[in-house]
Amino acid sequence: MIPFSVLDLSSIVEGATASDAFRNSVDLAQHAERWGYQRYWLAEHHNMPGIASAATAVVIGHVAGATSTIRVGSGGIMLPNHAPLVVAEQFGTLASLYPGRIDLGLGRAPGTDQHTARALRRAAFDTADTFPQDVVDLKAYFSGRGVSGVQAVPGSGLDVPIWLLGSSLFSASLAAELGLPFAFASHFAPDLMERAIDLYRSRFTPSNQLAKPHVMLGVNVFAADTDAEGERLMTSIQQQFYQLRRGTPGRLRPPIDSMDHIWNELEAASIRRALSCAFVGSKQTVRDQAQAFIEQHRPDELMLTSMTYDHAARLRSFEIAAEVRDELAASPKSEKSLSV
Repeated sequence: MIPFSVLDLSSIVEGATASDAFRNSVDLAQHAERWGYQRYWLAEHHNMPGIASAATAVVIGHVAGATSTIRVGSGGIMLPNHAPLVVAEQFGTLASLYPGRIDLGLGRAPGTDQHTARALRRAAFDTADTFPQDVVDLKAYFSGRGVSGVQAVPGSGLDVPIWLLGSSLFSASLAAELGLPFAFASHFAPDLMERAIDLYRSRFTPSNQLAKPHVMLGVNVFAADTDAEGERLMTSIQQQFYQLRRGTPGRLRPPIDSMDHIWNELEAASIRRALSCAFVGSKQTVRDQAQAFIEQHRPDELMLTSMTYDHAARLRSFEIAAEVRDELAASPKSEKSLSV
């Protein structure tokens, strides 16, 4: 069976603080490690009242220090916000502290609005046009070649796997060209998923890091004892997307019985489309959805995320998903279908 991994935005829920969010992230990571998840990634966002993982490398170190075996990394570092040397030094430090456990996932978007992006860089704002060269420079820093005589210390010569993240054909093409693993953001932007997967796999060039293409797909998971409860849990992220699209981002809200009185038909259709890559409902429903998704898209790995208001409910979602993974792995039908 393919590996399952976790993507965490360290959500700050209504009535709580960033400290609460970090405690919950550590607790989820420790549970995910026990449940056999492959990796635990944290995402960089800025100027977002409901997301605490802005200083992503710092949070990665905190989570890695509280766990023992699970890989911990970024999903991702938004490279336009940072000088490649700084990223190489940060992740070289993490890899020195936690050898063999650190991943570096890179995104091309700033992960915020234009005003915040300028504030992050301080100097003249750079566009994403430098992204390919920045990735090449990062690879050079980790390889030990350096850039223009500059070495990353720590970082030089360390094994820090680089992933490219994206929701477009651009990142898929670049990942293929550089021979890097590719993670597609299907959990919030699924429209180009199939085209991106096909492009990446058809153009993939082997590299020192990777001999064959490796695709990881993002999926939302809201698993519970019943289908109705799973669907109710999902209303928290639906409210979050609604707030973002109205230009009023806030902390993650409690689930509600229905969104009908909040959004209009166009908003409902748009948000449901954006969040359509999701496993929602009881264990059996989630199992059926997971098996169908895997058979249709044939990912090499799934990255599950769950913006759930109640921490215990979020833990339960990931626990059920781990049980589903193990049941699918033990299913002769599943093994046969995935080997075709």
